[in-house]
Amino acid sequence: MELLSAIRRNLLFHPLRGVVIDDQRTWRGIDLMVVSWHIARAIERTSDSSRVGIMLPTSGAFPAACIAAWTLGRTIVPLNYLLSRSDLEYVAKDAGLDALVTVGPMLDLIGGSLPGLTDIRLDQMKFTGIPPVRMTNPLKRDDIAVVLYTSGTSGRPKGVMLSGGNIGANVRQIKECVDFSSKDTILGVLPQFHSFGLTVPTMLPLATGARAVYTARFLPRKLVELAQKHKPTAFIAIPSMYNALRLLKDGTPSDFASLRFAVSGGEPLPDVVFEAFRDKFNIVINEGYGLTETSPVTNWCRPEDQRRKCVGHALPGIEQRIVAPDGRVLGANEDGEVRMRGPNIMKGYLNLPEETAAVFDELGFFKSGDMGRLDDKGLLSITGRIKEMMIIGGENVFPREIEEVLNRHDSVKDSAVIGMHDGMRGEVALAFVELKENATFDEGALKSFCREHIAGFKVPREIRVLEALPRNPTGKIMRRKLSAATTSATTIVA
Repeated sequence: MELLSAIRRNLLFHPLRGVVIDDQRTWRGIDLMVVSWHIARAIERTSDSSRVGIMLPTSGAFPAACIAAWTLGRTIVPLNYLLSRSDLEYVAKDAGLDALVTVGPMLDLIGGSLPGLTDIRLDQMKFTGIPPVRMTNPLKRDDIAVVLYTSGTSGRPKGVMLSGGNIGANVRQIKECVDFSSKDTILGVLPQFHSFGLTVPTMLPLATGARAVYTARFLPRKLVELAQKHKPTAFIAIPSMYNALRLLKDGTPSDFASLRFAVSGGEPLPDVVFEAFRDKFNIVINEGYGLTETSPVTNWCRPEDQRRKCVGHALPGIEQRIVAPDGRVLGANEDGEVRMRGPNIMKGYLNLPEETAAVFDELGFFKSGDMGRLDDKGLLSITGRIKEMMIIGGENVFPREIEEVLNRHDSVKDSAVIGMHDGMRGEVALAFVELKENATFDEGALKSFCREHIAGFKVPREIRVLEALPRNPTGKIMRRKLSAATTSATTIVA
C-alpha cells in the first residue's frame, strides 16, 4: 500500500464526508487536505531539515500535519510531550529538527519552545484559501515516513525509523486480518506520538476510508458518552484504560454495544480486568501484540481465536518463530524469544547502526526481546520480557504470573513485580502494589493470598505499597523506575 496515495485518494474522493471527529470539530476530507496544504506551505517557508517535529494533542490536526510533511517528502518526528524536558531536547537534536508543528498549550506543557526549533503554531494560522504547495518529491514507499522515539524506559530514547512501506504494510495487514473497511468507526484516545496510536486509530481509518473519533484526554465517562453518540465498531486501548472503564459504577452493556472489536495492546491484559470488563459490558477484549519496531501490530487475536493470554495468529505476511538462547528454532508450546520478519519491520534505529545490527539475526528476523510460545495452531502467547525474567533458585519466574495473583486481591488496584538480589537464591520477587480507594495495606494478608495460588518460591519476599505505580505516557509500568524505588520508594504506612 502506498500510504500517502491511499490517504489522499480516500480524502479527495469523499471530500464532504466527515472522516475525523475530535474534541474541537468534525473534519471533512477536504478540510484535512486544505489544512495540510497550509501546513506544508509553512514548513516550506520555515524548515530546511528533512525531518519535521510534530507535537499535537490527539486530534485531526495530527494527521493533517503528517500529510503536509509527507507531501513535501519530509519525515515526521512526533514528540512525546510527556517526556522530560531534557529528553525532548535530546530527541530534537538527535533527529536534526529545526521546526516543530504545534499549538500553544503543548508548548506551555513542556515549559516553552525547544532550543534551536522554530515553532509552526497552528493556533496562530489562518486556513483560508488554497496556498501553492510544491509536490515535486512526495513520500515514496521506501522513504522514511516517521521516526518514533521510544519512551526511554531504559537509557536515552531511540529513534525507530519506519518507512511509508512499513506503515502501509501494517495497515494492509490489519485490514486483511479483521476485514476492516469504510463501514467501520474507530474510537481513539491513544496518543498519536505512540506507534499504536499512530497506526491503528490514525493511519488505518485514513487509508481505508473509515471514520475516526478522537478525544485528547482519557476520561472514562466521556469515552462512554462518545461511544453512545458515535456507535464505534472498534475501540483500541491499553489495559489501564480498560481497568478504569470497568471501575465505572454506572457502566452497562449498552455503552459499547456497537463494538465489533475491543482490542488491548501495549502490555499484558490482567485477568481481573478482562473478566470484570466482560461481566460489566458484555464485551470480550481481544489482545493484540506488537512493538514500535514492527509498525507496530504483528498479532491480533480475532474473536474466533479467543483464549486468555493469547495474542492470536501473526498478521498476513509476517513470519514468526520462537528461538532458544542457543539459536535453535523451538517447536510448539516451547518458551523462547519471539522473532519475526515481514514488510512491517523497521528500517533501523536512527544514528545507531550497531544497535540496529544487534536486533536482527543472521536470517533477518527481528529479535523482539519478548518471551513467548506458539501452540500447534500457530497462536502466540507472550509470557514475559527476557530482561524482566527472574531466576529464583534456578527456576525461571516471570513477573506477570505473580502480578495476576496480586491483582485479584480485593484491596489491590494494580501491581508490579521485579527481581531483587538474594545471596542464597540468586533472586527473589519484590512486589509493589497500588491500592483501591479506601483499601488498607496488609502485607501479611497479601503474602498469604499469594501462597494460596502460586508456588512458595514465587511468593514475593517483600510487598511495598505506592500511591501510584510509575507509568509511561501509554500507561505501561516503568520497571526501571521501580528498580530505583527499591531503596528510595516512599511507602504508605499501613
